[in-house]
Formats: sequence, C-alpha cells, structure tokens
Amino acid sequence: MFCVRIQEAPFDAAAEAARLAQGRTDVGGIVTFTGLCRADAAAGGTGLAALTLEHYPGMAEEEIERHVAEARARWPLLGAIVVHRHGRLVPGDPIVFVATASAHRTAAFAAAEFLMDWLKTSAPFWKKEERADGPEAGGWVEAKASDDQAAERWARDRAQD
Repeated sequence: MFCVRIQEAPFDAAAEAARLAQGRTDVGGIVTFTGLCRADAAAGGTGLAALTLEHYPGMAEEEIERHVAEARARWPLLGAIVVHRHGRLVPGDPIVFVATASAHRTAAFAAAEFLMDWLKTSAPFWKKEERADGPEAGGWVEAKASDDQAAERWARDRAQD
C-alpha cells in the first residue's frame, strides 16, 4: 500500500500505521513519524497561537507522490503512507504523518527520514504564523538553513548512485 493524502481533518496515527500492517506477513518493520504543531516562543515574543498551512491542490499531491516513488526506488519498501494537513492548526494538533514499511528496519528508517527531510524543505506548503501577542507578531515562515542542511545528504547520496 502506497498512499498520499492532503486533508484538513485530523488523522489517527495508530490507525494509519495499522493500515500498513493489516494482513501482511512480509513486513518486518514499520517506522512512523508524526509531526505536531508546537507553541514555541518567537524571539522576544510569545508562543504560537495558530499556524495556517496553505498548499497548491493537485501539485502538492503529485510532488509528494513523486518523492514516495523516489523512496521506493532507493529502498525496498513494501508500503508508505504520507498524510499532510492544511488549514488552521493550533499547538498540539498533528500536522504530518509519515509511515514506511519494509522487510527490514534499516530501509524503513532511511525512507521515512528521507521523506520527512523532503517535506520539511521542498514540499509545496506555505506556513503562516499567528502569535499570541498579536497578528503583527506573526507572518509567513521562512525556510530554515538547518532543514536544508539535513536534506542535502540525500542529494549527495543520489549523486553517488
């Protein structure tokens, strides 16, 4: 099973992971990651009140599916699920879910990390923050150099293939 969904509604991470294992005897490991909206404080400000995620419908799904296909080409995956939310989220809400299944854990871990690094750096989503100390304290979220650095290793790995 390979599935990509972008949705406004919350998801159940345990139910999603169970879908990958249901009726399977060839799966030796499932790696899951659930990203949550956190209320970290901005420099000199207060915590996050909400985060609004926007995407380009159709294009976003295609891009994520393309990277799932790349993960399948790199590792012997038996399944993968990527669920990404859009809309207004508050701290504590789940934002993203990635699960990868393989006969062996090494492939499942690597593929999940690859997919998350790509989602953090290149997925066609835009994030706008609302801060607790007023709308003027928020704004569009800039890309982080640390996320780009984490994703660079996958480009190096691809160049070595």
